[in-house]
This record gives sequence, C-alpha cells and structure tokens, in this order.
Amino acid sequence: MNTIVVDTRGLEPPEPFERAMEALVDLKPGESMRLLLDRMPHPLLRMLDRDGYRHAAEVREDAVEILITRP
Repeated sequence: MNTIVVDTRGLEPPEPFERAMEALVDLKPGESMRLLLDRMPHPLLRMLDRDGYRHAAEVREDAVEILITRP
C-alpha cells in the first residue's frame, strides 16, 4: 500500500486544512496519507466521515498523527 506523508506542523490555519485537501485529491482508492498536525483537525475529521474516508488519529508528544485511507 502506498502512503504519502503530509507534515503541516507549524503552519497557521487554514493552510493545514488546505494542504490536506490537496493531498486527498491525489489519493487513489486504497492509498493512504499520514497527516501530521499541531492540533486535532475536527472540521477535517467531520469531512472525512461525511465522504467515507477511513481514518485513525493518534495524539503524540510532537504531533497529532492521522492516518487517512481513501475508500
């Protein structure tokens, strides 16, 4: 499985959301993206749920990491 990494730590809103959305457009079915952020992206998580993406979040010491898989 192909996984891309998108590191948005240190960026001001709305740039993390915009970069995540740009990367999601390029994902093919079954591919994944590992998204690294400074905080939990609640609006993005709602959008992922709405659009059927699978996702799992982990709060780490240095980042919030979200693994997103395109359906």
